[in-house]
Amino acid sequence: MTPGVLLTDLYELTMLEAYFAEGMDGSASFEFFVRALPPNRNFLVAAGLAEVVGYLTDLSFSPEELAFLAQTGRFQPPFLESLGSLRFTGDVDAMAEGTLCFPDEPLLRVRARLPEAQLVESRVMNLLHYETLVASKAVRCTLAAPGRLLVDFGLRRAHAGEAALLSARASYLAGFSGTATVEAGRRFAIPLFGTMAHSYIQAHRTEAEAFEAFARAYPRDAVLLIDTYDTERAAQTVVDLAAKLARDGISLKGVRIDSGDLGAHARRVRAILDAGGCTGLTIFASSNLDEYRVRDLVAGGAPIDGFGIGTRMNVSADTPYLDCAYKLQEYDGQPRRKRSEGKATWPGRKQVFRQVDADGRALGDVLALDGDSVPGTPLLVPVMRGGRLVAPLPTLAASRAQVQAQLGRLPPRLTDLDKASPPYPVTVAPSLRALADELDRRPP
Repeated sequence: MTPGVLLTDLYELTMLEAYFAEGMDGSASFEFFVRALPPNRNFLVAAGLAEVVGYLTDLSFSPEELAFLAQTGRFQPPFLESLGSLRFTGDVDAMAEGTLCFPDEPLLRVRARLPEAQLVESRVMNLLHYETLVASKAVRCTLAAPGRLLVDFGLRRAHAGEAALLSARASYLAGFSGTATVEAGRRFAIPLFGTMAHSYIQAHRTEAEAFEAFARAYPRDAVLLIDTYDTERAAQTVVDLAAKLARDGISLKGVRIDSGDLGAHARRVRAILDAGGCTGLTIFASSNLDEYRVRDLVAGGAPIDGFGIGTRMNVSADTPYLDCAYKLQEYDGQPRRKRSEGKATWPGRKQVFRQVDADGRALGDVLALDGDSVPGTPLLVPVMRGGRLVAPLPTLAASRAQVQAQLGRLPPRLTDLDKASPPYPVTVAPSLRALADELDRRPP
């Protein structure tokens, strides 16, 4: 089921009714940003823009939704009537998906009539936060295992269906090879990968019978799960079966290990397969993996060709949320600044400029006011004008390539899984500091 416009916080609607009563309909600018990097993160990967654009494009209240709001008794009929014609007619500027980003930098800026820009807050945050969170976790797995097959295995423990689909998308954008989630393959054209479950093995009288039946059903793409009973014995069974199948023109693709000491099992299985002439069979590993376990396996020389990574990535287990915000920065032509303790914002509409050296290596970013003349490449680009796309969004493949290109331009210390020192520099432009100081001198 596709969520409707009521997938929002109640206070968005109560504020809208108050704005309606006051006649507050001026132009407002809001920005989405992350206040601080989580532990052990040196950068984030901007993701989720495509879903935000889809949401804004389709934004409207259905008769059923308006009827529900009416029956709550919370809202006056004139206000509900006004919601019937509400659409998103504003402008969006954003970092392209796959852009590497840092604290306080707006990933997205919305400029629209105040009711429109306010209403979309909760869902915009929901979409940008989750995909950025997962993409930023997934890219660390790609850094831990360069050149290895990485497959999203997270559907069954994802936090419901939408999370499973968006995590498959975000991980592929970040550099994963594909997903086991079939609907994600259909919806986003992500390559699909899969093997078998232990139940398939257990449903047969013997492990050998299960292996052979599956291989004959999938004569060119069979990856056999070998840890249901005894991993090394199963590897020998695979060797014996491979010779038999070869006589019928059937070739196995590989084996999967899903339990125990993955590195030790992989070494023993590799030795058994190679001794039996099955040097071309790959070894695929899964079982509560994350970038740290993958890094250790790769560094330890484990002969593993690919990894299935699920739960710990899909829920970003070590950092399950980002300290992100969507804040008003300008209203009716006047800059606004939140001064809450520990949560102060930089005022006004802003732009991020990325500065690079002669070789294209990123040197640092400058957070400045939109319209400032600052050396570097502006990262926020026009996405929507008047509620419509200014141009087709980049494909998922193009966003995926964007991640890899930007990783190649980062200082090497920032691609480590541990916290880098010094961190990537983000400088606040003097004009922005001056504006903040000016607003701080004004009475609230």
